[in-house]
Amino acid sequence: MNQILDGARIVLCLSFLVYAAWSDYKTREVSNIVWVILGPVALALTGFQFLVYYSEPLQVIISYVLSFAITSGLAIAIFYAGGFGGADAKALMCIALALPVYPNHLLSQPTGFVSPLFPITIFTNSVLLGALSVFYALFRNLLWKLRNKGGLFEGLETESLGRKILALFSGYKISVSKLEKGFMYPLEDVEVSEESVKRKLLVFPKDEERDEIVARILGNVGKDKLEGGVWVTPGLPLLIHITLGLLIALFYGDIVWILLGTFLK
Repeated sequence: MNQILDGARIVLCLSFLVYAAWSDYKTREVSNIVWVILGPVALALTGFQFLVYYSEPLQVIISYVLSFAITSGLAIAIFYAGGFGGADAKALMCIALALPVYPNHLLSQPTGFVSPLFPITIFTNSVLLGALSVFYALFRNLLWKLRNKGGLFEGLETESLGRKILALFSGYKISVSKLEKGFMYPLEDVEVSEESVKRKLLVFPKDEERDEIVARILGNVGKDKLEGGVWVTPGLPLLIHITLGLLIALFYGDIVWILLGTFLK
């Protein structure tokens, strides 16, 4: 029965995540109904299994609460820091309700290490998958440099080296005319005064501030004054990475720890 319930929790979680990932890819938005349904159902199913079919339910419940609390704290902190959107944070919290620890009653076990806090393994896997976009950003910046005579940071010369490096790894330049299209988030903003308009790089662009920043760039700077383009970062559908991170965690384990173990041998 434990095996059936483990499988049910996995199927439940994956079903909702696949839909959420598809919605994230198509519109970069996910309805709150997804999490309103997934959260309580996951809590009821996991709680029922732990209370009825585990020999030491109190110990399991403590680990359940601890896993959910740590995962939720991490998700909320990253959300408020601008690291990802509200749907991504809610997805991690729902995963913590459905799969607070690795479902040990499966027929197959992961080939590598899995954290006792299973949602953290899923999170680190998804972060590593998302980090692969760095190579795409670097490739775009290299192509831009080869095709254009101006500097990559023309108009942003006074910005710190650290901010420039972050921009190189997390974004690339596009023409201002493309800024309003697609799911691009400005990596720069403007400060307007009576004497001048000053451009500045952003470290963590926030989703809710995107429209305001785009309006400031277009309204206060003007397309003709940004011939070299504007720095942006693509709005990555992180729920796709989270879904893939869950699958990898189930069948392989924690990629980060496995890589570290391989390099430290």
